Amino acid sequence: MNARSVATKILTQVIKNKRSLSECLDLSSLTDSRERALAQELCYGVLRWLPRLQAILKVLVKKKFRNKDIDIEVLLLIGLYQHIYLRIPPHAATSATVEVTKLLKKTWATSLVNAVLRNFQRQQIDIDHLAHPEWILEYLKKDWPTQWQDIAKANNTHPPFSLRVNSRVMSRDAYMKYLQQAEIITDTEYGITLSKAVDVQSLPGFAQGWVSVQDGAAQFAAELLDVPNGARVLDACAAPGGKSAHLLEKYEIDTLIALDSQANRVKLLTESLQRLQFNNAQIHCADAAKPESWWDGKAFDRILLDAPCSGSGVIRRHPDIKYLRQKNDIMKLAAQQKRLLEALWPLLKNGGKLLYVTCSIFAEENYLQIQDFLNTHLDAEDSKLAVNWGHEQPIGRQILPGESQLDGFYYACLSKTL
Repeated sequence: MNARSVATKILTQVIKNKRSLSECLDLSSLTDSRERALAQELCYGVLRWLPRLQAILKVLVKKKFRNKDIDIEVLLLIGLYQHIYLRIPPHAATSATVEVTKLLKKTWATSLVNAVLRNFQRQQIDIDHLAHPEWILEYLKKDWPTQWQDIAKANNTHPPFSLRVNSRVMSRDAYMKYLQQAEIITDTEYGITLSKAVDVQSLPGFAQGWVSVQDGAAQFAAELLDVPNGARVLDACAAPGGKSAHLLEKYEIDTLIALDSQANRVKLLTESLQRLQFNNAQIHCADAAKPESWWDGKAFDRILLDAPCSGSGVIRRHPDIKYLRQKNDIMKLAAQQKRLLEALWPLLKNGGKLLYVTCSIFAEENYLQIQDFLNTHLDAEDSKLAVNWGHEQPIGRQILPGESQLDGFYYACLSKTL
């Protein structure tokens, strides 16, 4: 096995079976760190530019691939990606890609792959493409008419690698010294932003809970929730645990209940909090919208609802979203968000606050969702966010992908009136 063959198998699962990249990204068969890095680059890169690569391939190969040969189509996409985006000599990229046909036991495709990639070298076909499905571009144009092109371009960039230092253990400045000693060059904006991604196990003190990987935009949640000492707090959709941990780091919380509806994600949540040495959270595998299955009847002072969403604000971090997400998903997700808001609001104390968060940039999931909720709940009011980042919306604030190196996030805070 090598980087290209492993990437071919992973991407075939994503493209053919519509599975998420994070679920399929198993690089354990590659023992060489350089091969692992190349395989990861190929997987993320092909998905980041998939519509453009597919458009170029259609010019080069007129006949549609049979379902059982999607892996050869994927291999050609990998070959094109190397030619266009990586600094690998063209003859080396072609030769190494052709060799994969033998590893896939499809030697009939050897001459095809060789001919297609050499043909591309000769013609240098280029298609000016923003590399997004048309329906996503339609949403961007509608919701962000003056910024939509910048958003599309930002979605096609590599995301930063951002950290949050566990303030219970040490200060950010102290941790910076450990990074410098480890010769990991850093740039600080929010928390710590590394100049390039690294294996988390190589981070000083990662296993001991000194630090967590979390984008700067996600780090705003704990501050905005403004938790009083001794509070009872609910993190309704908590996995993988970054925001729960940040709340426990920042505040003196009496009770934190953290939920997620999927067992595999609850495992990640549990492991994250254990690594950071927070063993006092109450973790449940449960649907937050069905309180009867997990709630003990005691109201909450604060509720964090990091709602399931399209992920349209984190496409640069999860490029498979462009391929896996469909237009009709937005309406379904908006309905799920509404269901969660309706179920959780009665659990909040009078005078309490609910922070609504998504990593979406679509208005339907964000301020329009909250606007509709306020129109139908007389005991809810918009608690204005006194911050200067992002874009002010009719309700809440929106960060767009790439701004100040941040992911795209939406925040709104609702207060329950007495």
